[in-house]
Amino acid sequence: MPLADWVEKYVKEWLFNQRPLFKKLSAPIDTVLSSLDNLFNFVPFPIVVLLIAFAAYKTNGARFTIFTIISLIFIDLVDVWSETMTTLAMIFTAVLFCIIIGIPLGILASRSKIFETILRPILDVMQTIPSFVYLIPVVMLFGVGLTPGVISIIIFSLAPVIRLTNLGIRQVEKRFKDAGKALGCNKYLILFKIEMPLALKTIMAGINQTLMLSLSMAVIAALIGAGGLGLTVYVALGRLDIGSALVGGIGIVLIAIIFDRITQKIINT
Repeated sequence: MPLADWVEKYVKEWLFNQRPLFKKLSAPIDTVLSSLDNLFNFVPFPIVVLLIAFAAYKTNGARFTIFTIISLIFIDLVDVWSETMTTLAMIFTAVLFCIIIGIPLGILASRSKIFETILRPILDVMQTIPSFVYLIPVVMLFGVGLTPGVISIIIFSLAPVIRLTNLGIRQVEKRFKDAGKALGCNKYLILFKIEMPLALKTIMAGINQTLMLSLSMAVIAALIGAGGLGLTVYVALGRLDIGSALVGGIGIVLIAIIFDRITQKIINT
C-alpha cells in the first residue's frame, strides 16, 4: 500500500496550504516567547541569581540554596548564561501554554466520559510517539525557528497536565461536592472553590512533569532552529566538539534539578 506516496501527494500539499493560518495561530506564542527572552536576557545576572536563590531558599532551605547559587555561577563562568536564559524563556512559554490549554481540557475530560474516551487515545499517541516525529508536521505548518521549536515542546509536553488535571478532579470525594450543593453552590463554584483546590496537588504534579518533559524536548527542538542550550549541544555534536556539548548538557541538567526540586516542594507543601 503506497501510504508514503499518498501522504506526499495529498497531505503534504494540504499542510503547506494551511501555513498562513497556522502562522497566525502561533502569533501569541511568538509574542510571549520574544517578551520573556528579551526580559530574561535584559535582567542582570546577579538579580536573576538572587530571585532563583530566594525561591530555592523558600522551598528547600539553605543547603539547596547554596547548590543553586553555585550552579548558576558555574553556568555563567562557562559562558552559556545567555543560552540558559533563552532556554528558560522557551520552557516558561511552553509550560504557560500547556497550562492554558491542558487544564481546561482536563476539566472537560473530568466532566464528560465521552470526551475522556475520545481524548485518551490521542494522549496515548502523544506520549508514545517518538519525539522526533513531532518535528515533521511542525516544520511543515510553522517552518523553522525558535517559535516552531517551542510549539513542538508544547505538543510533546501537554499530555501530563491534561491527564493529571482530569485525575485530580475525578478523585475529589463526592461528599465534598454534595456539601457544596447543600450550601447552594452552582457547578462553577463547586469547580473553583472545592474541586480545583482539592485537586491542586495532583494538577501541580502534572505541571512538574510538563516542565521536565519541556526541558528534555528543548535539545531535540534545536533540530528545527530552536535556540538556547539545546542548540549549543546540537551544534557541538555536529562538530564533534565534546567539550561544548558537555557544557550545554550540564547546563540543562543543573536547570532541570533546580526547577524540579522547587516545583516538587511546592507540590508537597
